Amino acid sequence: MKSVRHQRIEQLLSEHDTLTTDALARLLAVSLETVRRDLRLLQKQGVILRSHGRARILRHDSATLDEPFSARLKSHHTHKLDIARLALDWISEGMVIALDASTTCWYLARQLPDMPLTVFTNSVRVCQEVAKRERITLISSGGVLDRTFASYENPALVSLLRHIDIDLFIFSCQGIDSEGGIWDAHAWNAEFKTLLLRRAAQSLLLIDKSKRERTGEVQIGTLEQVTEVITDDAAPALSAVAG
Repeated sequence: MKSVRHQRIEQLLSEHDTLTTDALARLLAVSLETVRRDLRLLQKQGVILRSHGRARILRHDSATLDEPFSARLKSHHTHKLDIARLALDWISEGMVIALDASTTCWYLARQLPDMPLTVFTNSVRVCQEVAKRERITLISSGGVLDRTFASYENPALVSLLRHIDIDLFIFSCQGIDSEGGIWDAHAWNAEFKTLLLRRAAQSLLLIDKSKRERTGEVQIGTLEQVTEVITDDAAPALSAVAG
């Protein structure tokens, strides 16, 4: 039965910490497609995480599935800087843009010219950068400060956005799976991105190549919802899904 096989997958991943899809198929004596279907379902249920053809059990007792903001600043920083520079071409005077609390958006905020513009963000670090520019109107989502992720958590976000029309939402994510699903690790940041992705007239996803074939705890949406993907990864599969 399927439920028994799912239990066996959880048991195997608990014992081995991580296994490839091929290894799971051999251990369970089933096809690769069967394992992939099982893993997709278990992922949606929040039981496992999938990344680069591997799966691991999701341990909810761990402190976090994502690295703190300060740690992420040191990861792929050159690529993030270049990606953020390309995103500048999408921004023009008079626009209302929204930036998430990713390090890539922080690199973008550091490069923003001081021009008539409105920036809406849930990021403490982005606020600190944009506040230096006198001609930019800065709107913070406000709420409770999460110091680890340098972001605000505001349950009244939906009400706040009723009064703000977003021309362009720029964001990053934890990973993109093989089917074009966009994932994040932190529940509140994922909720912020999901809401902005639905409300913004256009959206830019900024990702470096390390985000390919990765998942997280919460699905934000799909590549079909994104206007454009800006990345350092020239692999055709990503471009095809995004287009």
